[in-house]
Amino acid sequence: MTGHVTAPAAALADQLPGWVMLLRAPNPGPMTLDGTNTWLLRAPGERLGVVVDPGPAHESHLAMIAARGPIGLVLITHGHPDHTEGAGRLSDLLGGVPVRAADPAHTIGGPPLTTDATLDVPGLSVRLVPTPGHTADSVCFLVEHDGQRVVLTGDTILGRGTTVVAHPDGHLGDYLASLELLSTYRGLPALPGHGPALADCGAAADFYLAHRRARLDQVRAAVAAGAGTAAEVVAAVYADVDRSLWWAAEWSVRAQLEYLGVPSRESGTGGTELEQP
Repeated sequence: MTGHVTAPAAALADQLPGWVMLLRAPNPGPMTLDGTNTWLLRAPGERLGVVVDPGPAHESHLAMIAARGPIGLVLITHGHPDHTEGAGRLSDLLGGVPVRAADPAHTIGGPPLTTDATLDVPGLSVRLVPTPGHTADSVCFLVEHDGQRVVLTGDTILGRGTTVVAHPDGHLGDYLASLELLSTYRGLPALPGHGPALADCGAAADFYLAHRRARLDQVRAAVAAGAGTAAEVVAAVYADVDRSLWWAAEWSVRAQLEYLGVPSRESGTGGTELEQP
């Protein structure tokens, strides 16, 4: 989800390595921007490629991916349906190719991803980078071929705007730590789950960190001024966001309040009221 920030968090990548291909799913929307980015990576001269985030169960999109085969492995950055819904069907189209994710619920035909997983991709070095926060199972992938490196960031860093912390599965403290980690990948292109590729993953992470810290200051001020529910904080802090997206902004607000140690309680009307610590 994008907030009031709708521009890219860093300069756009003007060129990507020749072994990287973007296949964008036809599911544009407020939460998916231009659609889910499916990334196909294949080292020059190698027969088998790897797909990252198959996207939704859209038959023409999955057929387009399969037509770019052969594929030896499908990887998942996190379990949201706009990234995973088509995984089973794609595996079938590819003859039972394994799908590997951090969450066993989204893993098919192989073990779940772990921090010490060795990913068998001919001609490519693929390293798992655990980046929880947007969701508990969010990961990124650092991929290298012949000295060129890219970071596939899923929804942890988007190509345009900022992302939601999907509370309660997502956790702001984890997300900030993940951004600190990604800020060390200076000068490496970021291939996001939505939006255009960015030239510098580290610069994008710096921007996201500054944005999150500014939002936390705004939330503190809203609570101090008497905002008593997550919805009231959203109205005060996210007034520049389209109201149709306020329901999603409440996810991030609840994560922010939890991070700040502001306890909550159920109101008599079924809402969530916030009490000063």
